[in-house]
Amino acid sequence: MKSGLIDTHSHLYLEEFDDDRREVVERAKRAGIVKILLPNIDASTIAALQKSVEEHSDIFLPMAGLHPTSVKEDYESELEIAENELRKGGYIAVGEIGIDLYWDKTFLKEQRQALRSQFDMALRFGLPVVIHMRDSYEEVIEICREYAGKGLRGVFHCFTGTAGQAEYITSLGFYLGIGGVVTFKNSGLAGAIENIDLEHIILETDAPYLAPVPYRGKRNESAYITLVAGKLADIYNKPAEEIAKITTRNAVNLFDLKL
Repeated sequence: MKSGLIDTHSHLYLEEFDDDRREVVERAKRAGIVKILLPNIDASTIAALQKSVEEHSDIFLPMAGLHPTSVKEDYESELEIAENELRKGGYIAVGEIGIDLYWDKTFLKEQRQALRSQFDMALRFGLPVVIHMRDSYEEVIEICREYAGKGLRGVFHCFTGTAGQAEYITSLGFYLGIGGVVTFKNSGLAGAIENIDLEHIILETDAPYLAPVPYRGKRNESAYITLVAGKLADIYNKPAEEIAKITTRNAVNLFDLKL
């Protein structure tokens, strides 16, 4: 297997990168990133996602799904579009999906149903899921329990929960996606994951969001994943190269990647 880092969650197809996407990709490659996985948001972002993948097919890999903050009255038609994309093939996961109660609780019922529908899609297409969980741990876990024993696999993206939540999520067979928040001084995330085996962790940036220290508050990009790996090296008292090796192997296994 080719060595290097994998950014398992990045939105480099968004307009924030329209002026310098090629340079951002080149910086990522120089930093040792070998693959960048791109979760979709909704029907409005599919074209930009596909265009970016075509232009950088050596490093970008796409997902298809409906982000919870895009779940509105028309969510069923959005789900149909996502499923049609998955049917075309070439997608490595169903994502980004989940429940988000931070911004708006109006469509909680619809978010729940959309999540179940996309879990069903993942099982039909034999793909992993990439789960967004913001202020919604209990709601998401409740639905995950419904799928116990059905073969559902995936990652809880941008994990920022407690040690107990980390332990329970990994006990269900899911990975934890760890990004820039782990470098934030008062996030508490380092303590939450320090006793979680590295075999349950994959790395991500969520670019352009949540840039790690010392770039906190600025636009994030995939090259900064080296800072996340460096922080994990400190937490686990292991060389950064070993962090890269283990987390890359985990990502390859989860997303069935060919390096």
